[in-house]
Amino acid sequence: MKNLSILVVLTSLSLTAPAAWGVSKEMIQLQTQVQALQDQMTHMQQSFDERMGVMKNLIDQNTDSMNKVTAAMTALQSSLEKLQSDNSGKVDQLSGQIQALNDSLDEVKARLAKVGKQLDDVQGAQQNQAASTAAQQAQQQALAQAPPPDVLYNNALRDYNSGNNDLSKQEFSDYLKFYPNTDLAGNSYFYLAEIEFKQGDYQGAIKNYDQVLQNFPTGNKAPSSDLKKGLALIELGQKDDGVAELRHVIQRYPRSNEALQAKEKLRKMGAATTGTTAKRQSE
Repeated sequence: MKNLSILVVLTSLSLTAPAAWGVSKEMIQLQTQVQALQDQMTHMQQSFDERMGVMKNLIDQNTDSMNKVTAAMTALQSSLEKLQSDNSGKVDQLSGQIQALNDSLDEVKARLAKVGKQLDDVQGAQQNQAASTAAQQAQQQALAQAPPPDVLYNNALRDYNSGNNDLSKQEFSDYLKFYPNTDLAGNSYFYLAEIEFKQGDYQGAIKNYDQVLQNFPTGNKAPSSDLKKGLALIELGQKDDGVAELRHVIQRYPRSNEALQAKEKLRKMGAATTGTTAKRQSE
């Protein structure tokens, strides 16, 4: 009997260990990615500081040159005023020198403006890269702390079925934030729309129904999303658009339960089940 108990315990551990190891391995991978991003950010900052030092030296050199040219021009102008009444030939000579200095000054100013623009471009690029890296790092850290996708989705669905709409809405939103490209993302959009429909937020519901129809058109929630979108449009007073949507359900899913519901709704409204679908909002 004792040996049998030990065997049961060992069997239980062997069944749970792989799942725990899988989660642990995923966490280690995410933490490694976060550390790599941090190292990359540090290296980029060091490189940026070095480039900023070079750019600053260039600006300082140009500024010094421009100051020297300006001082020389001032001195020549003063000399020109003193000699103006004595010797016109010398005045002409100094005028030529001043013009040459003016040209040099314009050149220095152009170089300084070019370097300044380069500095602005480098700073802008560095800021954009830093913001992008920080966003990626934050996303990786958040993902590392997020529950596994199946756990998060099942919790959201359980709370939805229990009528805990506010909590399930937050959980479905979290699922879409962390796992937007998974198969269950379409279901999450649908349940968010259902919650908003129940709460009377028909515009918000239509937005999430459209997410299902546009991004998961072959998913199992597409027919229901199409039907409920039509009903939401009718609730908003957009009768023609709603009727067109319901007719589209009948046309696209003729053998479905959603098609039967669409026909019944149109019958109660006194509208034909066939006709134009050109006014569908999503088209």
